Amino acid sequence: MLKAVIFDMDGVIVDTEPLHRKAYFNMFEEMDIAVSEALYTSFTGQSTLEICTTLVDHFSMKQAANELVACKRKHFKYLFEHDDSLQLLEGVRDRIEEYHQNGLTLVLASSASMANIDRVFQRFDLDPYFTAKFSGADLPKSKPHPEIFIKAAAATGQPTQHCMVIEDSTSGITAAKRAGLFCVGYNSAHSKDQDYSQADVVVTDFSELQLPKLKALFESVD
Repeated sequence: MLKAVIFDMDGVIVDTEPLHRKAYFNMFEEMDIAVSEALYTSFTGQSTLEICTTLVDHFSMKQAANELVACKRKHFKYLFEHDDSLQLLEGVRDRIEEYHQNGLTLVLASSASMANIDRVFQRFDLDPYFTAKFSGADLPKSKPHPEIFIKAAAATGQPTQHCMVIEDSTSGITAAKRAGLFCVGYNSAHSKDQDYSQADVVVTDFSELQLPKLKALFESVD
């Protein structure tokens, strides 16, 4: 029986990727490194620290990874405060409200920093719906390592067999499955070049995750 839903944030609740992309490429320019599209795409789902650590190694940079992290976050904070285009993804608030009203426990598990998670939750008033929030940036290893989902599932207070994850990235889906959780792959227009083959179910719109449909999907695989 489904009792708890664990949400990813970027690409599931909001599409911050355009802002992150601008912030990263502003940081690349400031740090004078030429990052290819292929390399940038390979970072999907990873924490900022992991990405910056990879960049320092890849480009044999003199700067420490934390310097790159601070630079990127500076640019993102500016964009977040000055770009009005950021909105919740279509249909996600309806699902969050529906799940909450029907007694499901909601937890967030995102690779974003807690500062960015809090900015999004405050901007869209999401805190009343969620029991806990976890940031991969606060953990030794982020997705595809399963730790964040192991902790998120524990925070629901429910056995793992009663929990599910909604994810849009290859690394997130891998992490969820490694944690032994049912995983819905959300293949939206905002998700690009991701592998959904490990997901238990793949959807393209939140209307497919209305609670009766979601429970039927969950129970059909359970």
